[in-house]
Amino acid sequence: MGLSDVIAQFILSGLEDSGGALELSRGSLAEQFGCVPSQINYVLTTRFTPEHGYIIETKRGGGGYIRITRVRLSPQTLIMHTVNTAGESLDAATATALLENLRDVLGTPFTAVIGAACSDRALRSLEPPSRDRVRASVLKQCLLHIL
Repeated sequence: MGLSDVIAQFILSGLEDSGGALELSRGSLAEQFGCVPSQINYVLTTRFTPEHGYIIETKRGGGGYIRITRVRLSPQTLIMHTVNTAGESLDAATATALLENLRDVLGTPFTAVIGAACSDRALRSLEPPSRDRVRASVLKQCLLHIL
């Protein structure tokens, strides 16, 4: 298990113990895990996102903190957030990550079908810049249709 996984597990455990809201110090966490504060930022921005059901608030400076709150968003809200996040152009890796974040909402079969439709293999006849624009459009249309 990598350091990012250990930090994420520590935060998840703290959230469970505290009932869904936790205040932390970035510097204290970095010191505790023997890493730089940017490692803590990486964990927060990749593992504790709205798509994963978390809201992050930060206050910098003396007495600064990171407040992580677990929220339960409706499936429709998560899907619309993903549609808005997709933008006008989307590479294959980002599309896969967005779909993975929706796996619990969509279910594995829908996630797999939409992923196949957005894959480089399905869009191989298009040039890469066009491919990324079409991928974003296909993903958004599939998700809007589900709503």
